[in-house]
Amino acid sequence: MIVAMFPGQGSQVVGMGSALADAFPTARRTFEEADDVLGYALSEVCFAGPAERLTQTDVCQPALVAASTAAFRVAREEAGLAPGLVIGHSLGEYSALVAAGAMGFAEALRIVAERGAAMRAAGAATPGAMAAVIGLGDDDVRDLAVEAGDAWPANFNCPGQVVVSGTAAAIDRLVALAGERGGRATRLEVDGAFHSPLVASAAERLRPALDAWEPVDPDPPFLSTTTAAVEPPARLRGILIAQVTAPVRFGDGVQAALDMGAERFVEVGPGKVLSGLVRRVQRGTAVGQVGEPADIAALAAA
Repeated sequence: MIVAMFPGQGSQVVGMGSALADAFPTARRTFEEADDVLGYALSEVCFAGPAERLTQTDVCQPALVAASTAAFRVAREEAGLAPGLVIGHSLGEYSALVAAGAMGFAEALRIVAERGAAMRAAGAATPGAMAAVIGLGDDDVRDLAVEAGDAWPANFNCPGQVVVSGTAAAIDRLVALAGERGGRATRLEVDGAFHSPLVASAAERLRPALDAWEPVDPDPPFLSTTTAAVEPPARLRGILIAQVTAPVRFGDGVQAALDMGAERFVEVGPGKVLSGLVRRVQRGTAVGQVGEPADIAALAAA
């Protein structure tokens, strides 16, 4: 079974989708649709930046959904990509739901634009920070977060890599503590303490947009990295609300997919971050990427 996986915030890069749009009309039309839905030239920000604008949470989120959807559509048409399962990392769950037909592309763009604006506002109202902790176990990092105070595990990415959110002071304490305990912690360039109680106001602001969405049964099935389980339409709204403040369990999601018979993971969209995490969960797992024109030929051959 092939698993299509979709990246989240942090994978954006100026130029993403540009070569695909030049090479494939389907990708070009996808970006044109995004521009029309959002009412501004999102494609120009993706293709040419500036980086400061692309990294703004309210722009970055629809930009990643557009780039990932363009890549998926091209891979499906040109290389016959037909996954048996879809997953996403945080924001990437929206791209996964679009790929599975559970959420329309235009609807996803509108929802994630609101999500990004809500998260940016929450970050401004309740400032916070995030740090990646390397080299310590999940339970060790949980203990560090408690000891630091006002800090919470935000992303369980793979064995030995956990991201923590919290107040700036708490993250400073956690970075120091991680070094003392034999690990290494690096602060991330983000504008909020995402996946923590500090952004709870964003979840409430997002609720009306998700309440207006009528989920369709995902085909292929959607494995949530919020719950690490395959989820039916009736639960999707609640999961996407909970996702804002709940930790991302990407490593658990990958393991669940492997337990279901996954043999290959294809990262759809910019970057190779998720591919690296998959290999940390289980060495030797076959991975691939779809983000550039050359990837399409490689995928077809694979």
